[in-house]
Amino acid sequence: MGFWEFLIFLIFLKLQNSYSCNIFEGSWVFDPSYPLYNSAICPFLRTQFDCQKNGRPDKFYLGYRWQPTECNVPRFDANDFLRRFSDKKILFVGDSLILDQWQSLTCMLHAAVPMSNYSLVQRLPIYSFNFLDYNLTIDMEWHQFLVDIDVEKMGRILKLDSIKGGKAWKGYDLLVFDSWHWWFYKPPNQPWDFIQVGNHTVKDMDRIEAFKFALETWAKWVDSEVDPSVTKVFYQGISASHYHGTDFGKPEAKGCNRETQPVMGSKSPAPPSPGIEIVKSILNKMKNPTIFLDISLLTQLRPDAHPQIYASPQLTASTGDCTHWCIAGVPDIWNSLLYALL
Repeated sequence: MGFWEFLIFLIFLKLQNSYSCNIFEGSWVFDPSYPLYNSAICPFLRTQFDCQKNGRPDKFYLGYRWQPTECNVPRFDANDFLRRFSDKKILFVGDSLILDQWQSLTCMLHAAVPMSNYSLVQRLPIYSFNFLDYNLTIDMEWHQFLVDIDVEKMGRILKLDSIKGGKAWKGYDLLVFDSWHWWFYKPPNQPWDFIQVGNHTVKDMDRIEAFKFALETWAKWVDSEVDPSVTKVFYQGISASHYHGTDFGKPEAKGCNRETQPVMGSKSPAPPSPGIEIVKSILNKMKNPTIFLDISLLTQLRPDAHPQIYASPQLTASTGDCTHWCIAGVPDIWNSLLYALL
């Protein structure tokens, strides 16, 4: 390639980058071809996500597709995904929102090849799914803070600068992480008694600062321990909860229960989570490229798609579960966008 050809090629790349589409800016549109699969044929779908089986009477929430404002994204092709990731290993690491995404992906893929041989092992903190015909492993590790919790004489210590658990994350072709909601639990629900930063141990501290410190520790681990030529890394953004009507423009509503439609348009009535800018800032400083799966807006617009009182056949609370998501549903879109970015 001569000098001028090379210069034109560089200009082309620059122009292409200038007009790149942000697939996380958009709105929900009704599409009769959705959902992508019938959740009833996913034999390993967890009860807490199986809204239809648990008696949810409406199905309208299943028929929405995410439409970016300035472009289209390819429809999720499970067979193509299985071919691309045959003989590979995927790991999701985080809390129950990453469990939602892991469960969604395994159901999406199984629906495409229902007769394929698979194995499923669920032994906390690891859930392991293997498509045997493709030698594809899709694991999920319950690790809601990403950094370590050690049990010592004084109690359970959340160590913001320690990530020994990262040893188990090596050797994967694709890593997807999340952490946020558990940082704000108070006793008796918080799973730690003390927080340790370096040589200092405290009973408590500003939770947003604690989250930031831990995420910086995680970022250092990715930069030092992950080979970007072998492993792709994603960070799942902050999924919205809808326990207050102000979260979705209905101040009179008492949570997400009885919500059956998305917030229409491309703007959320609620402000973005303060964690989003922290995540973006840390990811931008990382040496290894880590892709931000920015699900914040698209989840803020979906108060209708939570399990609500249908997280369990026995649940009769007035609001129910307004944090997690029905499957089939919103997490399928997360995996569709993940597929598009891959």
